[in-house]
Amino acid sequence: MNIIAGIDEAGRGSVIGPMVIAGIIIEDVNTLLNISIKDSKKLSPRKREIVFNRIIENVKGYHIEVINAEVIDRKRKYETLNDIEVEAMINIIEKLKPNIVQIGSPQNNAKSFIEKITRKIKNIEIISVHNAEDIFPTVAAASILAKVTRDRIITELKKYYGDFGSGYPSDMKTINFIINSIRKNQIPNIIRKSWKTFTNLLSYYNH
Repeated sequence: MNIIAGIDEAGRGSVIGPMVIAGIIIEDVNTLLNISIKDSKKLSPRKREIVFNRIIENVKGYHIEVINAEVIDRKRKYETLNDIEVEAMINIIEKLKPNIVQIGSPQNNAKSFIEKITRKIKNIEIISVHNAEDIFPTVAAASILAKVTRDRIITELKKYYGDFGSGYPSDMKTINFIINSIRKNQIPNIIRKSWKTFTNLLSYYNH
């Protein structure tokens, strides 16, 4: 019997907060059919929480890796963000032990992404495509686990640091939070200091 894994991430492009990579495994592709996992980006946070719990109850197993901003900054001194994500995915695959892995590729060159994984893990079928959550229910389910986990972490961080918005560079609330941190010379470790968004703002406001 095939054990199929789906893996996806949340927070890859954010300038504040962690990147979260989640993986699930199922034995029967019909397991996820009765769960509203498609279009996870369109679900409200509350609905996503409900779906999160239904996924956990129905899958054979799951594993979630959280890579905080400090770790990302440290690792980016000697490897790419793709490499960091691949390492987390390898950890998930080794823990869940599937025969087939369906992955959302962070780059359009999925072949290169697959090769990075198969250098470390042999005898496994890997299917990696861009926007995989729109194609594979397993990846859509993993995407929800990753998104909800990140949302929970962001909610806790805001209790301590104040409201910094979504954490993404396109969010002016996030940008203003970074600018204020730079002006006060109090830059919290939840900001990814290796991001161009941060380094550009730091350069501009430190003149």
